Amino acid sequence: MEMNSVSKWVLFICLAAFVGCGLVQCSVTYDRKAVVINGQRRILISGSIHYPRSTPEMWEDLINKAKEGGVDVIETYVFWNVHEPSPGNYNFEGKYDIVRFIKTIQKAGLYAHLRIGPYVCAEWNFGGFPVWLKYVPGISFRTDNEPFKMAMKGFAKKIVSLMKSESLFESQGGPIILSQIENEYGPQAKVLGAPGHQYMTWAANMAVGLDTGVPWVMCKEEDAPDPVINTCNGFYCDAFSPNRPYKPTIWTEAWSGWFTEFGGPIHQRPVQDFSFCCG
Repeated sequence: MEMNSVSKWVLFICLAAFVGCGLVQCSVTYDRKAVVINGQRRILISGSIHYPRSTPEMWEDLINKAKEGGVDVIETYVFWNVHEPSPGNYNFEGKYDIVRFIKTIQKAGLYAHLRIGPYVCAEWNFGGFPVWLKYVPGISFRTDNEPFKMAMKGFAKKIVSLMKSESLFESQGGPIILSQIENEYGPQAKVLGAPGHQYMTWAANMAVGLDTGVPWVMCKEEDAPDPVINTCNGFYCDAFSPNRPYKPTIWTEAWSGWFTEFGGPIHQRPVQDFSFCCG
């Protein structure tokens, strides 16, 4: 890809250095070319670290190694089932201490992308949903269903409130520059039809209404309503375009391989192909 075309991409791999705002008003916006942080367009490269898959003692080293590798942003899902193992009972201790994790990112001088979901896939049990959720009377997952929407909104609000209480959004001087609601919902929306579209629109509006002061994204959701940014996940994103001309092109996940099924072959992607797709 030629250099003049590189500038149109905001790269997310699975986006310089974090500068505290001090007396300057912190803000994150976007235009058609980039995410704009405190008035400056940024080409940002991110890497993924899932805090429950490691220990707090490992986080600083992992994050610093990512920084040494050229990463500007650490992105993570938020795992509902570990944080709310039973209705209304929350766990943010030990390796589930997401506040400590985000603050460790901030300490390293990096940004954070908080992918709340709360459906996260991530090759994680039940896609991150707590098991108790399926026993809620009348519930139907990820569609225009009131019991599900009530539970989902409650958890999303809990996480956003927790981040706000610790001043962790960039609008507060913290490191979180983007948040994500839902996860790769586009294929599901097409299957469900009208109820899927209604749910997707509700989810976007609900998230924006939480007033984080930073943009929200929806990955693999071409119908994401304004002001939510639709983003690309995949092996290749060269043919991807945002659904509005004033939104930036963001690649939230560049797939370096594929998960291994029990007893199945190990899938490996040649590094040359991965480098080509990202270049």
